[in-house]
Amino acid sequence: MEFGIFVQGYVGKRAETDPLAEHKALMEETEYVIQADKSGFKYAWASEHHFLDEYSHLSANDVFLGYLAHATERIHLGSGIFNPLAQVNHPVKVAEKVAMLDHLSGNRFEFGSGRGAGSHEILGFLPGITDMNHTKEIWEETIAEFPRMWLQDEYEGFQGKHWSLPPRKVLPKPYGPAHPAMWYAAGSPPSYAMAARKGLGVLGFSVQKVSDMEWVLEQYKTAIVDAEPVGAFVNDNVMVTTTAICAPTHAEAVRIAADGGLHYLPSLVFRYHDTFPRPEGFPVWPQTLPEYTEELVEALIEEELLICGDPDEVLRQCKRWEQAGADQLSFGLPVGVPKEETLQTIRLVGEYVIPRIDTDPVHRTSRFRGIG
Repeated sequence: MEFGIFVQGYVGKRAETDPLAEHKALMEETEYVIQADKSGFKYAWASEHHFLDEYSHLSANDVFLGYLAHATERIHLGSGIFNPLAQVNHPVKVAEKVAMLDHLSGNRFEFGSGRGAGSHEILGFLPGITDMNHTKEIWEETIAEFPRMWLQDEYEGFQGKHWSLPPRKVLPKPYGPAHPAMWYAAGSPPSYAMAARKGLGVLGFSVQKVSDMEWVLEQYKTAIVDAEPVGAFVNDNVMVTTTAICAPTHAEAVRIAADGGLHYLPSLVFRYHDTFPRPEGFPVWPQTLPEYTEELVEALIEEELLICGDPDEVLRQCKRWEQAGADQLSFGLPVGVPKEETLQTIRLVGEYVIPRIDTDPVHRTSRFRGIG
């Protein structure tokens, strides 16, 4: 199993007391990725969201990733996601950004795509839409065109329902063999199977606990055997996200979690992701979950809903995800925990956990591209 981190420009309530909170959040997240690069993580994923106050201020992730391509040496940098709906980002512009980042990173870029976070975000670009499934049609029409834009000397052009382009040379072409690995952000179990049929890796932001992993992974791994890839190769790969806090002692890790405002992020998730099924009894915004106590943190650890503890405990918890079949475990780190304690988690995981689980020095998607 490989490891990653996921950043999204999470500001939370800090702006209520600090006029520089947004700037600090974005700069801190560059530090997290740079430290993850030094600590042996293989992936860093950066979101693209729009209009999602407090939850995600990382809208121009192509700019963010371009900076990190120069500031890092080995970590793979992924769009988690680039939104290729023509009304949000013209597909040709997305293809150009992906190829450019492939050059700037030296084959380290990973192309994740998806359809946006919910009605508040999507209706900003598609006013009047009453069925959010409409975005699936636009994405389906578009996704197979990217490899053609990259691999055809002159792209043959496209005439679709939602966008069109006459024959043109789409430049630059990707750097090196084929093109960057392609991923899809899956929000429901049927999405895993759909991604598999297209030969796409999955960015699994919907898996909440280890026990959820096994049955959604079964759907994916069964379907990918018969994949008809939209790209040049099959990216047989499932990433899942979870929160992680690692400290020298169990007691310190639990304290950090209890003091970190972890209740606020899931409240914002259901504020904006209104296509996600809301758990029974979950408060409706502007109500939020109550602040976590140390007792609740211990319960979340027990229920395998939170990776938290000293390095040995975190190692055991990560091994549970490996046993469940995850190809990549990505930590959503900036959820209100102070910067130095977040950097501590990255360093400790890099020193004590990753070397005991990720023993292959070659990136999985690098092998798919044949670049070693």
